[in-house]
Amino acid sequence: MSLLVVGSVALDSVETPFGKKEDVLGGSATFFSTSASFFNPVQLVAVVGEDFPEEHVHFLRARGIHLDGLTREKGRTFRWKGKYGFQLNEAQTLDTQLNVFQSFAPRLPEAYRNAPYVFLGNIHPELQSQVLDQVKAPRLVAADTMNFWIQGTREALLKTLKRVDLLFVNDAELRQLSGEHNIVKAAQAVLGMGPSRVVIKRGEYGALLFEREHIFACPAFPLEDVFDPTGAGDTFAGGFMGTLATADRYEPDVLRRAMVMGSVMASFTVERFSLDRLRDLTRQEIHRRFSEFKRLTHFDDLGPLQG
Repeated sequence: MSLLVVGSVALDSVETPFGKKEDVLGGSATFFSTSASFFNPVQLVAVVGEDFPEEHVHFLRARGIHLDGLTREKGRTFRWKGKYGFQLNEAQTLDTQLNVFQSFAPRLPEAYRNAPYVFLGNIHPELQSQVLDQVKAPRLVAADTMNFWIQGTREALLKTLKRVDLLFVNDAELRQLSGEHNIVKAAQAVLGMGPSRVVIKRGEYGALLFEREHIFACPAFPLEDVFDPTGAGDTFAGGFMGTLATADRYEPDVLRRAMVMGSVMASFTVERFSLDRLRDLTRQEIHRRFSEFKRLTHFDDLGPLQG
């Protein structure tokens, strides 16, 4: 099943305690589509500038990602610069240059309008709604958002959420959106806003899935080396949505498998800068780590209690 993603393609400059990289490939749609491409055909809609290196286009195309919706406009590509300390859960943004992304108005190629699965990356909620106006009959719509949109465009975001089946957020965004501090109450409040499922990304602490009558907690895969967490959340979403689109079902067992696969894909991304780890990642490595994850989280039933 084809999977449509609309979001940002960017050039990132990232500094962590383990190194520094300038103008490397980044952006929410880039991480998502690269991750999802291991499972499904992906259709990407984004904008880049005249300065966007052709080698990055070749990389995306080599991953089997359809680029008819990637437009090149006059000007510079969206740029983000960030720094991480040893506490890698949150980046310090040093510079953001929207450039051509500032006037981004998603226009879906005709072939993309029949996509059964849609992921709305972290863009203005009015643009997210414009995308939904163009797709014909999606089976499942997922969206991401952030504190900037929650605070500054709340009414537009609430209108979009009524058209969304699944929302990806982190802890802080969930609490800000819901007005609830307790994470369970916060998730239930967001479920009342429209989505039937909420996935809460918690970085090194894993992720939580909430439905109205179903909760699943998934840990993060323990790693010795974490070099760059940039894009981990979007990589998680790509693995999650790719798994759902492959199964074309949403039963609890499929959703749990999607959660684990999201964590598996995110665990590879953070091992190197940018998308470097995903460039040489093999399906065999994915299957092996998924099996390791299963062993890591498996336990036997509780026997009779003594005493």
